[in-house]
Amino acid sequence: MRKPRGSNPNGEGSIYRRQDGRWVGAAYAPTNRGGRKRIAFYGRTRTEVREKLTALLRDVDRGLTVAAENWTVEQYLDHWLSSVVKPNRAPRTYQGYELVVRRHLVPMLGRKRLKALGVADVRRLMQALTDSGLGVRTVQQVHAVLRNALEQAVRDEAVARNVAKLVKVKTPTYEVGRGLTVGQAKSLLDAVAGERLQALYVLAVYLGLRRAEVLGLRWDDIDLDAERLQVTQTLQRVEGSLQLLPPKTRHSRRTVPLPPPCVEALRQHRARQDRERLALGPAWTDSGLVFTTTIGTPIEPDNLRRSWDKVREATGDPPARFHDLRHTCVSLLLDAGTPPHVVREIVGHSAIDVTMTIYAHASLDEKRTAMRRLGERLA
Repeated sequence: MRKPRGSNPNGEGSIYRRQDGRWVGAAYAPTNRGGRKRIAFYGRTRTEVREKLTALLRDVDRGLTVAAENWTVEQYLDHWLSSVVKPNRAPRTYQGYELVVRRHLVPMLGRKRLKALGVADVRRLMQALTDSGLGVRTVQQVHAVLRNALEQAVRDEAVARNVAKLVKVKTPTYEVGRGLTVGQAKSLLDAVAGERLQALYVLAVYLGLRRAEVLGLRWDDIDLDAERLQVTQTLQRVEGSLQLLPPKTRHSRRTVPLPPPCVEALRQHRARQDRERLALGPAWTDSGLVFTTTIGTPIEPDNLRRSWDKVREATGDPPARFHDLRHTCVSLLLDAGTPPHVVREIVGHSAIDVTMTIYAHASLDEKRTAMRRLGERLA
């Protein structure tokens, strides 16, 4: 059979001109599934097609493969969510990624072929999101999800490069919540004395437990005689239901000692819970959790706000957030001279930089005092 005009020896591809005047280049390349696949290029000039063909053959010589599947962006994102994210990431992470894909990525990029996605497409997407009024943090999240998906596509050899990495987006400025002073922390502990959830606030201040961690505590995780507590699970609402899930990171799974105020608060709380159980009898739900509703069921995380709203005024003006109790634990421990790596292990930070960032924000007064003392010594 006669080769098209302009064809090259086998393995070097071919270039020819169609009757409509358009130039075509084609070559066979190995695929990520094994076997070979014919890849075609189109252009208005022979030079344009030759450049595309040369780039493909160069990649083949380097051992790169082409995707056997002709994904659209939407098809690949669906595959990534179901096959990579859902089995390997926390349910809340999957939920957040799926929302970004459905709301922002698919409407603007979904119909485009994955292998044809370019830097200009990603840049236009980011600009369109910004022009629509989305905040800097949301735009960065959309970019991060696309970048993560395309990174997996590179590992799957579905694309040769991650074009999202080549597009820069503005970085949001994160505000770190304030920690309470010693005086404010004492005022809060005085305010919760006698409250049904007093022990919950004591643990939050002394141990820096996250809301999901403290609500997920089981009595089996606590040894009052040995004065220690283990963080092994969290309570979160995911896809419409309360679920007990693993902690946020591997560093979040930890064992911490219980200081005497925590031991005493927990003993009192257990006695109160025993009285509630006896009063309800068969109507009591034995969830095994430390902090429950008055019938023994898990506490809805958002409902903790009702209790917090009653006592947060004791923290001063403006009233603190519940998560600020975690920052309080970090800053007070470091102020007391506790080594940063020990503080990190107590509160379960993923990196010591996180620990020190909170402290740096919370201890501005201490830094002013230190600089004043330096000035006095050099005067």
